[in-house]
Amino acid sequence: MAERQEVGLSEGTPAADMYPRKILEYMEGFLVSKVVFSSCELGVFDLLLSAERPLSAEEISQAIGASLDGIQRLLAACTGLKLLNTLQDNGQVLYSNTEQASVYLTRSSPLSLYQSIQYSSRTIYLCWHHLTDAVREGRNQYEKAFGVNSKDLFQALYRSDEEMVKFMQLMNSIWNICGKDVVTAFDLSSFKVICDLGGCSGALAKQCTSAYPECTVTIFDLPKVVCTSREHFVTEADQRISFHEGDFFKDPLPEGDLYILARILHDWTDERCVELLSKVYKACKPGGAVLLVEALLYEDGSGPLTVQLYSLNMLVQTEGRERTAAQYATLLTAAGFSNIQHRLTGKIYDAVLGNKEA
Repeated sequence: MAERQEVGLSEGTPAADMYPRKILEYMEGFLVSKVVFSSCELGVFDLLLSAERPLSAEEISQAIGASLDGIQRLLAACTGLKLLNTLQDNGQVLYSNTEQASVYLTRSSPLSLYQSIQYSSRTIYLCWHHLTDAVREGRNQYEKAFGVNSKDLFQALYRSDEEMVKFMQLMNSIWNICGKDVVTAFDLSSFKVICDLGGCSGALAKQCTSAYPECTVTIFDLPKVVCTSREHFVTEADQRISFHEGDFFKDPLPEGDLYILARILHDWTDERCVELLSKVYKACKPGGAVLLVEALLYEDGSGPLTVQLYSLNMLVQTEGRERTAAQYATLLTAAGFSNIQHRLTGKIYDAVLGNKEA
């Protein structure tokens, strides 16, 4: 017995030179997120871009109205994260943006992630305070995070005009970066009449009309989303983009050659997905297709880590989950689609294409 205890103790005791580096990194991961969130919110990267020269901590603190001590610490952390460059000038440290910070963290950049970062900071981050409850209960946490009834998912997501605009800006920033890749993952040039279900800000519709000059795109979305999109995102210059107001679960869908569901199905249970896809199949012209744009899990569920985390986010915020390509194929088959293929883009979102026989 003593011998067995000694072996067990040896196996369970870490080596003297072991160090839990990865675990410590994971524990402190949220600190990194908050550094990025706060730096964007304070306008650090915008200021450095507009200055067109390196600035000192004193100049930055005065310009944004923050304490010198706090700014010095924040700038040091941004430098450690390789978001800022430093140089020494007469014993003074000067700061400037890295190329990535200028391209993705400033508000004025066409590829800006600023709005996505704001949404992550002010909405997703607050929901994730309740991740433990979400896992225990198996449902989203909008009620605890924001005090709103979460039974109607989009009433919760669009709980105010400000929240709706923030969510639409998030979608805009995502498709400005990933949109071209997903709409060109397959050759969609044969589809002239496209319907973008839940097309939101119209950013993906613009990618379609840019990639396929002969197509027209109808954005199908809730009336208040359509109103906001017309006011803030889609202009009269986008002549091949039109709108159709409605609820895609309750209202008839317009006829089309191709239906795009981008980041839609991951919000819903399998049953609701089949319900929606069956409506799409019925409205789709013979020989038409449906394009799903989603973050795909590996078939064994072992990754990618980003998609695994997104699936937890779906638990915290929605009724749905992230899925594998095979799982999406099962949903499409149940709705009547065939010849299902998927393509990986190498970025966050991938494409799954299902066809309706001619």
